[in-house]
Amino acid sequence: MSTMQSVHRYFHAHVRARIAVLLSAPIAWLGVLYIGSLAALFITSIWKIDTFTSKVVREFTLSNFIDVLTDKAYFNVTVRTVGVAVAVTIICAALAIPMAFFIARVAKPKSRPVLIALVITPLWASYLVKIYAWRTMMAPDSGFLNWLISPLGLSSPGFGMVAVIIGLSYLWLPYMVLPIYAGMEKLPDSIIDASADLGAKPGRTFLKVILPMTWPAIIAGSLFTFSLSLGDYITVQILGGTFQMLGNVVYQNFALNLPFAAAVALIPVIVMIIYLASVRKTGALDNL
Repeated sequence: MSTMQSVHRYFHAHVRARIAVLLSAPIAWLGVLYIGSLAALFITSIWKIDTFTSKVVREFTLSNFIDVLTDKAYFNVTVRTVGVAVAVTIICAALAIPMAFFIARVAKPKSRPVLIALVITPLWASYLVKIYAWRTMMAPDSGFLNWLISPLGLSSPGFGMVAVIIGLSYLWLPYMVLPIYAGMEKLPDSIIDASADLGAKPGRTFLKVILPMTWPAIIAGSLFTFSLSLGDYITVQILGGTFQMLGNVVYQNFALNLPFAAAVALIPVIVMIIYLASVRKTGALDNL
């Protein structure tokens, strides 16, 4: 019996070693792509540009970072971008939590695949088609939203920050629903039944049992919505009017001053590092 156990252990160890070898190359290549691109971005940001020829001069300088950090306009754009990303994440979470709960715990098992398919169906459509559809609906005078709420004495907010937040929330909502649904589906029924047996009402069970246990899934969804909103610029161009975010600053300076655009592009990276570090301290990432 001990010989058979030794054979099984050797076999499993051999299989794990082979799998590790097979996966090492793709993981290494993935690391080169992501870490290498970030390194190239940082190196570009410490170069400067010749004001006469508009060519990049590969000489060390911190002037790009000084301009980004000292100019109040770029500080305001950074705060505005983070604020929009936070608002989009909160709205997506507020909509996704009840949707995921209904699909995972209330809907019949046979209908769950259909509901999940309905959630991800918007992802099949073109990004630009969806945003231009929202532009049509958000038009100040002739838009569908203005027609819908005008009998109530209200008017469409038009193009600006509100339109950008609505558009981004619509785009990234499926990325919040799916992780939360996966987290709620794995919840054991015995825990929910135990909460009910102890006298907790459904609302209290949801707030005190279900939400804390699905908190890692909510954090996983927020990583998508927050990071995608930080780097978006197409939605802002179509729905934002004069409203700008960091992505637009990078887009506008890319052809004119590449090192400065690279320095601005590092701001979302730094913000995401801070966000991940703060979330990690709460322990929410331990169970992902």
